[in-house]
Amino acid sequence: MATYQTSKLVDGFVFLEGPRWHQGKLWVSDMWDYTVYTVTASGARERVCKVDERPSGLGFAKDGSLLIVSMANRSLLRYANGKLERLADLSPWATGDCNDMVTDAQGRCYVGNFGYDLLAGAAPATAKLVCVEPDGRARSVADGLNFPNGAVIMNGGRTLVVAETFGHCLTAFDVAADGSLSNRRCFAALGEHTPDGICLDKDGGIWVASFMTDVFLRVKDGGAVTDTVPVGGRRAVACQLGGDDGRTLFCLTYDGTIDDLHHHKPGAVIETVRVEHAAAGSP
Repeated sequence: MATYQTSKLVDGFVFLEGPRWHQGKLWVSDMWDYTVYTVTASGARERVCKVDERPSGLGFAKDGSLLIVSMANRSLLRYANGKLERLADLSPWATGDCNDMVTDAQGRCYVGNFGYDLLAGAAPATAKLVCVEPDGRARSVADGLNFPNGAVIMNGGRTLVVAETFGHCLTAFDVAADGSLSNRRCFAALGEHTPDGICLDKDGGIWVASFMTDVFLRVKDGGAVTDTVPVGGRRAVACQLGGDDGRTLFCLTYDGTIDDLHHHKPGAVIETVRVEHAAAGSP
């Protein structure tokens, strides 16, 4: 098993989520600075737009417009030509704040949510995964998920894998032509690890950010761990493969408390490490 060490690319963010490599830049949501940014491979940042209800998962429509999960008002937004608009209201299905998502080749978005009011200390409850069509029509495609979070689409669009953070596992589904999901199964049982953001490589490995155990893991179907990136007491939040050759793993980490978030105290860092297997383009 290979073990890697990261180096800091850029800091000064509050809490980062939803990394996506697109058009030669890393796109990220600073949830508690209410802002989407782009970051170059050299660490230069640029503000894209503000999202008042906390941005999380990101994606890109077939026309190139930016898609943004808006957490607190449980919506999917579209940003184009300097204008932010709501594409879909997810509140009929999302029973907690919305979080990460993945966008498929047809422009469908699969959006997770907490399932309950985590920040208020509510009793845990399972959640639905919501599919949003390119025209904004939405429906539930899976339920009973234990904090559905990061997701990837693999096998030529035939398989969706979603991280169940407090289920300590990655869960796979078959994807039908209309975007429906079936044949739920375990892709990887992760023991003590709590998968948050995930990304896919060309050799079928999935990089997993384990928030509670402060490590990034590469796992294969069946649960074998092939690579680890420990981050020394910092929370492992999300990850994305990118760079010119797809072999730079961008690791989003956090060192702070919930109280720090409410005071907008910077605690998030983008770290990088070179890895063996290149990006597969999801998310």
